[in-house]
Amino acid sequence: MTTISRTVLREQVKEILLERILRGELEPGERLVETRLARELGTSQTPVREALRDLQLLRLVESEPFRGARVRAVDDSQLLPVFPVRAALEELAAREAARSANGEVDVLETELEAMRAASKREDWRTQISHDVAFHRAMVELAGNEPLLQSWLGLGVEVSTAFAVYWTFWDQTDLAEFHVPIVEAIRAGDGARAGSEARKHVRRTERVVRQRTRAAQSKSVDVKRPAELKARELALAKRERHSAKIPS
Repeated sequence: MTTISRTVLREQVKEILLERILRGELEPGERLVETRLARELGTSQTPVREALRDLQLLRLVESEPFRGARVRAVDDSQLLPVFPVRAALEELAAREAARSANGEVDVLETELEAMRAASKREDWRTQISHDVAFHRAMVELAGNEPLLQSWLGLGVEVSTAFAVYWTFWDQTDLAEFHVPIVEAIRAGDGARAGSEARKHVRRTERVVRQRTRAAQSKSVDVKRPAELKARELALAKRERHSAKIPS
């Protein structure tokens, strides 16, 4: 197997496992056995092992000596701190890309068209892959290596996939959200490009925060009846105790 085809296979395996983790099909604490996954996916153990290593770097998988790999618990509290940093980095990247691209945005348009095509097929996995590729291409257009390395360190594919799978956006809208960024970079308008890039990331952050508040509210509602019942039992106990005391 050539290096290129092995890399592609590793990415495919990673995307499949990423989707399963974020959809809850692979639950926190569940063991990820290389041989079983390789057999299920019809591949050798090598791309599975490499994909698990990538997911470990993204903090979705944890591995211990002699115990193997397991799925880590993932929730919004781990992802929310990424958004302000990502917004700042992508705003800077879009500004720089608008200045350096000289109107050449073919690479962005290619990823946008791929997102549109995937949305028509209702192919979430492919759409997310091209969504992440769009943002990486935008950062690369800035021509700033430290900026790119900082962005890569955020594990953007996790926050993107997590937000998409759990926020139920329309797939067509998800693709079209990128259009203002492309238009601003093509026009060479750094200020507008930066503003649109920041707005794009903040839109996702707002939805994730709303989901977090809804989940917390639901948790409180579930706990409240139990708390009321506990108070009622305590009150009844005190009343019984009082009734035993002679007047």
